[in-house]
Amino acid sequence: MPKCRRIGNQIEYADCMYAAVLDADVLLVVTEWKEFRMPSCPVLKKTMNTNIVIDGRNIYESTEMQKLDMDYSCIDWLLVLN
Repeated sequence: MPKCRRIGNQIEYADCMYAAVLDADVLLVVTEWKEFRMPSCPVLKKTMNTNIVIDGRNIYESTEMQKLDMDYSCIDWLLVLN
């Protein structure tokens, strides 16, 4: 994050994933960083305004997210390529 902070103060930074989604309407995952691979969905549900997750890196299993009652969408690369 120190390198990112040099960009300027137009960006809000959080110390952890759960602080970043506090009162968020949607979680948009655009990284494959290890700390985002195994979120606690019950904590996300309590922290966020909704349970909407958009996975731009396809790091979560759709069936597992549905079992956890998350409103989950991922990028379908076959549709993107066509």
